[in-house]
Amino acid sequence: MTNAFTLKVADIVTDDPAVVRVLDQGFVTLIDFMPSGYPFGEPVEDATPGDLAVVAAARVSYGTVSKGVEADKKLVHYLIKHGHTSPLEMVEFKFLIKAPVLMWWQHVRHRIQEMNFQSGRYTAYPEDEYYLPTKLRLQDKVNKQASVLADFLSSEEEQTLLEELREHYRAGFALYQKMLQKGVAKEMARLALPGWALYHTAYVKMNAHALMNYLDKRLDPSAQYEIRAYAEAMERIFAQKLPWVHAAWEAKRSDRS
Repeated sequence: MTNAFTLKVADIVTDDPAVVRVLDQGFVTLIDFMPSGYPFGEPVEDATPGDLAVVAAARVSYGTVSKGVEADKKLVHYLIKHGHTSPLEMVEFKFLIKAPVLMWWQHVRHRIQEMNFQSGRYTAYPEDEYYLPTKLRLQDKVNKQASVLADFLSSEEEQTLLEELREHYRAGFALYQKMLQKGVAKEMARLALPGWALYHTAYVKMNAHALMNYLDKRLDPSAQYEIRAYAEAMERIFAQKLPWVHAAWEAKRSDRS
């Protein structure tokens, strides 16, 4: 089953090298970024518009905009190291993210962001758009909030469970489509779908400070694998758009470890 929303998303992501693929059917891509140009007017060698926007926001306190690349890099490291974050809030990322509900369930805990989701009331969900893991993690016997990859299951048992999970998903989609064909409202028919595994697409906007806080938490080894995979994709984009800020943030993380 296709719909206009699906086709538009496909147009955005098909064969686009800027799209970071995540899990089996998910992705992260940058739709918009502020600033769109260099804050000083002319391009600066070895500097990105985003990094220089942070510098300009910090130096406005003293009525200046730049003191040269090396001095500006040092300023960025100083800001990150000492927690002067307001200049970082002048830079914004707008992502388009396709992820399963079990990732979104944790993602929305981060409140300093704006989000707008695909609606299951207005559009029908495409068939077979669900998350099917390649491995089943087992419950950690020490940390009740964690899971681990282990060999307690035989490969045959694991594959049997994964196939049963796939059939469970397919049965849900079959019932969903049957209900739609019978005229049941989309908002009711979606009750048949495999909720936690279902992929949803959303726009997500956050400033650089909020993104760094997000990555601090979701790149941690203790974070759930699925959201950590999305955080890694977002970090790749962060590093491309703000290399000075990313390097300073990485240095601070290394100091803490």
